[in-house]
Amino acid sequence: MTTDSPALLAAAARQSKGARPYLPRRQQTVAQMRARQLAKIREFRDALAAAGFVTLDEQAKMLGLCRSTTWTILKANYKSSGLSATIINRILAAPQLPPLVRVKILEYVEEKAAGLYGHGKTQRRKFIALLSCKQVERGHVEEILPLQPKMKIAKDR
Repeated sequence: MTTDSPALLAAAARQSKGARPYLPRRQQTVAQMRARQLAKIREFRDALAAAGFVTLDEQAKMLGLCRSTTWTILKANYKSSGLSATIINRILAAPQLPPLVRVKILEYVEEKAAGLYGHGKTQRRKFIALLSCKQVERGHVEEILPLQPKMKIAKDR
């Protein structure tokens, strides 16, 4: 159930075509939050394809998951609760995970932890508690490292 105020409608009308107005969580419908979550999960598939992994076997290997789990995730037929912390930990632990996929996973984690997919405070708290901080930190470090300039170390002779 949403409540449309004239101010929100006016702001939406001012936005450019194709851009969705930002609605606070309480004003988004469950269907809108679910659609947002499914769109983010579909981005994983697109990122894998962009990295050159198009077959299910290749994608499963890169994600560090079995084929059936990979199929369920990439077809976006996943349960309404989304990806579990256990699945995310397994994906982030995959040594050959392409950087773009890692970025998409970390964006998903941040959005889910922020409650953008409609999960309650208790669900989000449990999700965050089950995430492996080591894997998430490693993901952020690997995301930042390629952007840093390589420094040459002068050797004393």
